Amino acid sequence: MKERKLTKKVGTPPGTLIYTGEKMGTFQINVFNYNADSYTEQKMESVESCFKFKDSPNVSWIDIAGLYNTEAIDEIGKYYNLHPLTLEDILNINQRPKLEYFDDYAFIVLKMLTYNDKSREVQSEQVSLILGNNYILTFQEDIGDVFDPVRDRIRNNRGSIRKNGADYLLYALIDVVVDNYFIILEKLGEEIDELQEMVVVNPSPETIQNIHTLRRNLIELRKSVWPLKDVLSSLYEDEMQLFKRTSVYFRDVHDHTIQIIDMVETLRDITSELLDVYLSSVNNRMNEIMKVLTIIATIFMPLSFIAGVYGMNFKYMPELGWKYGYPTILVVMLSIGIGMVIYFKRRKWM
Repeated sequence: MKERKLTKKVGTPPGTLIYTGEKMGTFQINVFNYNADSYTEQKMESVESCFKFKDSPNVSWIDIAGLYNTEAIDEIGKYYNLHPLTLEDILNINQRPKLEYFDDYAFIVLKMLTYNDKSREVQSEQVSLILGNNYILTFQEDIGDVFDPVRDRIRNNRGSIRKNGADYLLYALIDVVVDNYFIILEKLGEEIDELQEMVVVNPSPETIQNIHTLRRNLIELRKSVWPLKDVLSSLYEDEMQLFKRTSVYFRDVHDHTIQIIDMVETLRDITSELLDVYLSSVNNRMNEIMKVLTIIATIFMPLSFIAGVYGMNFKYMPELGWKYGYPTILVVMLSIGIGMVIYFKRRKWM
């Protein structure tokens, strides 16, 4: 589905609004409008109802979920004076994290990651943020995100979020996205602990599948964090002088991303070692099986030789006519087998 829609974008004029994802959920707009003393939380019934917050003296957070509704996105973009290329990037969910400055707003793209416990896979969703004069627009692919801690802080007036401006709200949203990366790393670390035991005790095809899934998850996390580090570096260096009061907070989040990158690299190294240990364990098990089969074949080799000799149909074989020939041969064969087993055990081959 995504490939087909990406193909449709080829050759289109700049600023053409084509959503490259899949339609999920319903279109929804939720708005928080607050100051130090009070707040309101509303679910908008129409696109036009969120326009009044552009010039509100309070801080406004307009959260838009459902990018498939390109007409509504276009209408919002026109009212808030968003550049057509900005709207195009919002709808193209294959963007890498980035920061762009325009005349009256800053445009930021992030990757919001969640961990699916059932499939054990990291799922990525693009989140676009517009920082205006006293408002923030967030564009999400679907309903459901990691921003509930920020909403609770606004509702309960915890911390200093309601005492600060829209730039602090931007920091809070980015910070909770980055904090969620730590939760995912913790989950992946638990997976690695399980796999470290499995590759030694019971390596199986399922084990190698889990290792490959883990590597894909780490690659997805790395792709999201590396460019985000550059975004946060630009935010706290603040060449446009938009974040004087919050640059120290962005520097803190930047330090978190560096820590995450170091952890991801460490986990990637461990995962590569897990693959080597798995292959070694499989080879060792195969060698043990071949060793057992070789010992069995070696024990039966002289017994087969004796059986082959007395299986020949020569006329003059005195043992064939002997009364005790058969039990004697059995005793000899049994003695040879027992003797070889004792010899192998003394040599510690068994």
